[in-house]
Amino acid sequence: VLQKGLKENFADAQVSVVDCPDLTKEPFNFPAKGICGKPRIADVGGVPYLIPIAQKEKVYDLNTVAKDIELPGAFILGAGAVSSRVLGINAELIPIVKTKSEKKPAVNGSYVAQINPADKGCLLEKYSSKYTDCEFGLLANLYASEGQPGKVIEVKANGRTGELNFVSCLRQTLEKHYGEKPVGMGGTFIIQKGKAKIHIMPPEFSACPLNTDEDVNNWLKFFEMKAPLICQPVIVSRDPGFDLRVEHTHCFSHHGEGGHYHQDTSPDSVQYLGYFQPAELLFRIDRPQETHLVGRD
Repeated sequence: VLQKGLKENFADAQVSVVDCPDLTKEPFNFPAKGICGKPRIADVGGVPYLIPIAQKEKVYDLNTVAKDIELPGAFILGAGAVSSRVLGINAELIPIVKTKSEKKPAVNGSYVAQINPADKGCLLEKYSSKYTDCEFGLLANLYASEGQPGKVIEVKANGRTGELNFVSCLRQTLEKHYGEKPVGMGGTFIIQKGKAKIHIMPPEFSACPLNTDEDVNNWLKFFEMKAPLICQPVIVSRDPGFDLRVEHTHCFSHHGEGGHYHQDTSPDSVQYLGYFQPAELLFRIDRPQETHLVGRD
């Protein structure tokens, strides 16, 4: 299903089932070997807690989320916002955490992408270089598993010929094929060659209400960042009525760039390599009572 869909949007695409590579090794350096074992997705909070006006009191903990999704000790990947209570500012969180279990403390391999106060560029830092907690704020889309080795879906796609980004192409392909039945996936992929359009939220929350997508885009800071970028996507083919963010991807690198992935900007030369696992369960945590569809891109 995925290969057929990708070939409509990329010059070359191959999808196969392989053994998950050891994710503790380069370029990932994750605190778990794989993305297998009781795979599940959690959508926590939501964009309505960020816009039109940020509700800064919305703070969560990945160790608590792991218990909420009935998988203490889970290895969690995904995309979210930092806890402004901890950092004192707003920024993009790239969560990569082996949560605490009865026997072991949490291992936080997350990254933070923020606007560099010095030059207004991207400042990417390892979370653990400054902080010891596993908090996040406002919203997150998370893929969780036992972090075990095992069989995964390997996706290779080169040369984008269509309009859709890599993640949207995967999601819309699933939606087209499976229709009413929601299919969720998570994992990691690398933009191996090329460049990508990435945003980072400003350090200050907007004082004026952000009421439209145009307002949001004027507030966000956009960059073109270069490969290799290591991305953590969470995808649900369609929302079964839980007010989900159906796709959300953050990325980091080893050259100081990262943030929220929108699209590659070098369609001819781009190369994607990804490892995905379909999720068995979906958890919706602290769903906003008042909602809207602004800023879901």
